[in-house]
Amino acid sequence: MTVTVHSREDAALAERLARSAAQRTAGAGPRTAEIPGWLAERRAAHHFAVTRIPFDDLEGWSFEPHTGNLGHRSGRFFTVEGLRAEVGEDPAVRWTQPIIRQPEVGILGILAKELDGVLHFLMQAKMEPGNPNLLQLSPTVQATRSNYTKVHRGAAVKYLEHFTQPGRGRVLADVLQSEHGSWFFHKSNRNMLVETDEELPEDPDFVWLTLGQIGELLHTDNLVNMDARTVLACAPVALREKGALLPDTLLRSWFTGERARHQTRMTCGPLNEVRDWERDQWSIQRPDGRYFKVVSVGVEAGNREVGSWTQPLFEPTGLALAAFVARRFDGVPHVLAHARVEGGFLDTVELGPTVQCTPDNYTDGPPFADLVAQAKPEQVRYEAVHSEEGGRFLNAESRYLIVEPDLPLDEELPPGYCWVTPGQLASLARHGHYVNVQARTLLACMTTGAVAW
Repeated sequence: MTVTVHSREDAALAERLARSAAQRTAGAGPRTAEIPGWLAERRAAHHFAVTRIPFDDLEGWSFEPHTGNLGHRSGRFFTVEGLRAEVGEDPAVRWTQPIIRQPEVGILGILAKELDGVLHFLMQAKMEPGNPNLLQLSPTVQATRSNYTKVHRGAAVKYLEHFTQPGRGRVLADVLQSEHGSWFFHKSNRNMLVETDEELPEDPDFVWLTLGQIGELLHTDNLVNMDARTVLACAPVALREKGALLPDTLLRSWFTGERARHQTRMTCGPLNEVRDWERDQWSIQRPDGRYFKVVSVGVEAGNREVGSWTQPLFEPTGLALAAFVARRFDGVPHVLAHARVEGGFLDTVELGPTVQCTPDNYTDGPPFADLVAQAKPEQVRYEAVHSEEGGRFLNAESRYLIVEPDLPLDEELPPGYCWVTPGQLASLARHGHYVNVQARTLLACMTTGAVAW
């Protein structure tokens, strides 16, 4: 028996990704400037409609009599339950809230293929009911297990076999990543990049783009969806850096220490035991109107696996803010990461942006919020408004920023904050549950070349 030993890393892959990132205005497919028009054309080609409905009009969904939990009659998809949270001790910070429990692992996958000597990525014009503009640029495959196993008895998910059949393509990235820890309980999706040599059938709702083209499109509000952003953040790019303020081993040690020092107790329970929330026929919300509401919608979508359905959605109040404060040490760009505790995280904390909040919910903002708000235009390295996950959240938008203000060299950081390079953040994102979904959006902007350092 002959045993073949393979190289542990593909040294050529990072260079191939760099060449793709350098192609910004055009590739083998349409020009970058043509993509907004293409999305508008696809939007016009299908019928889409989203209507708010009362809970009583949900089809197949109901509130369980004893717990009040909102679930589907199939027992699949997801449930809306109550979360009981405790953080710290003497005294602990405690709260309750509705939360989405979706234990099954979905697939977020982007197919890659070399066209004219450059890696391209197969992107989809996909409708999600919670997106403000409904149709956005999405991964090749974006499906929950309930969807791709056809619990809804709908059509098959296109190109799914490339991500579920071992050996069908060459895996470039494959990571279990979290979603929004404030709204999901222990949710994970499989983020995949798979390269294929196969000739694929053309489909008018799909398009091949280079990494650089996607980076350019990340400057446009609400165009590249959250699922595409998180997958791209996992790409094994090589960001050339001559060093870092903190060596990698010490960075990992700091992060491990952050996970160890936080005492958290998060448990799901009956929705009807959640305090300070009220339910009527249209919503579950707080009397003060803060944070978010649970609502329900009826959906019609001409190009989805099922043409119509109803479902609950979480609707946040106000525009969220996710911002990295950046600075250079010996000429090397760094961003200030925050080890955040969120109620739904699988493992205590994940690295998030410097500032992550919805300003309308705060009287006094979190650390560094004033620094971000007061940044001068010439200090802004990146800015755009992006939608969050449109399959579970209604009109959830965040203003994403990277700012590089003037900071004194000797400024002491609050506990839980650490300077990391973009390359270090990208390396950590190749492991599951290290970098949260908001930080991954900003990381995708860095790895695709959308950020002007």
